[in-house]
Amino acid sequence: MSIFKLFKPAPYIDEIKGKKEVAKQYKYWRIRTFYAMYVGYAFYYLTRKSFTFVMPIMIKDLGFSKTQVGILASILSLSYGASKFASGIMSDRSNPRYFMAFGLIITGIFNIFFGMSSSLLFFAIFWGLNGWFQGYGWPPCAKLLTHWYSQSERGRWWSIWNTSHNIGGALIPLIASGIAMRLGWRMAMFSPGILAILGGVFLINRLRDTPRSLGLPEIEKFRKDYPSEKKSKNRDEKLSTKEILFKFVLNNKYIWCLAISYFFIYIIRTGINDWSILFLVEGNRYSLFKAGTTICWFEVGGFFGSLVAGWSSDYIFKGKRGPVNVIFAFLTLISIFMFWKMTGRYIIIDFALLFLVGFFIFGPQMLIGIAAAELSHKKAAGTSTGFAGIFAYIGAAVAGGPLGKIMQVWGWEGFFVALSICAVVSTLMLSMLWSVKSTT
Repeated sequence: MSIFKLFKPAPYIDEIKGKKEVAKQYKYWRIRTFYAMYVGYAFYYLTRKSFTFVMPIMIKDLGFSKTQVGILASILSLSYGASKFASGIMSDRSNPRYFMAFGLIITGIFNIFFGMSSSLLFFAIFWGLNGWFQGYGWPPCAKLLTHWYSQSERGRWWSIWNTSHNIGGALIPLIASGIAMRLGWRMAMFSPGILAILGGVFLINRLRDTPRSLGLPEIEKFRKDYPSEKKSKNRDEKLSTKEILFKFVLNNKYIWCLAISYFFIYIIRTGINDWSILFLVEGNRYSLFKAGTTICWFEVGGFFGSLVAGWSSDYIFKGKRGPVNVIFAFLTLISIFMFWKMTGRYIIIDFALLFLVGFFIFGPQMLIGIAAAELSHKKAAGTSTGFAGIFAYIGAAVAGGPLGKIMQVWGWEGFFVALSICAVVSTLMLSMLWSVKSTT
């Protein structure tokens, strides 16, 4: 069987009869699909962020400059962003079971190859390829979340799933920095790679495609939760790739606004995530492991921030994502300023400051993705989130080499001024969508 046949969507089968059996099967498959996605995406983060937390030792051992290691981070972000869009288009017409698993296995292999290399050229090649296959993780999850969870509940389910970022992000500094200090940075790259390969096998075993491929009705029919009468009539319409791309994404003003906002949000998120460990080591004389432990609180904050953002958008704002995005983006600006001015005095304060930055930045990081899926079409969820993802990871790329250059010229003050400007712009952009409610 070729890889292309594996990627082909699972065919629909005859619908199961009996309300009790349907309810029983739905409960089972929703839980199984959710925990498989959750674990799988956390493993993607182990291989995406492994380099970040061995960077200080690589700089020392190989003599790289901040600009050079920043370029490597930018290469991953650019290749990931491009892949996120391309894989988004593919995933809307693929089986997420194999699509997501294949990407995770390949990222594991390229982490291992990276750890076996010594030249900047090979680092760039393998990290760029890692970035490309990292793009196979998010779109299948967007598709599954859109098909297995209806609009009125999707915010809280998506927010819980989004914490998989934080679990993976919190584990990797402990794994990578701990192993790097004891066994060297190469072994710190091998270990996440091996875990990712095992994680891919787990996904193949656990995941399945849409409810209808298992003989279940669509989630809207099961929960009687159609966003609108018009949309309920059009959910089964056949859409070509061209229709998905042009009608529901490229000509959608809401998607463009979200995508541009994502650009600035990801400069902040990636800048804090990738450079804070160096800021704490250089500016505050932390050990690598102590700095890595401190960075964990950024992810812990993101864990709770995602949950609060999803819950509040469902319950307080009745499915409107805009108000929560604006509030969280503005409070991100305040928390960045506090981290800039107050860090380095007591470690407990540094924990709290990074917790706050993570809490607020992960609100729009998660809700922009939901909004992109909901303000498009159900069958364009992967494409719309992938398109927004291009802008996000161009922003992440800017947080690599260009932000590294800003630091070389203007120091850490330039770093924090740049992030503050991004927070202001993202708040203004997201305010344009304050009153918009999803229709998917």
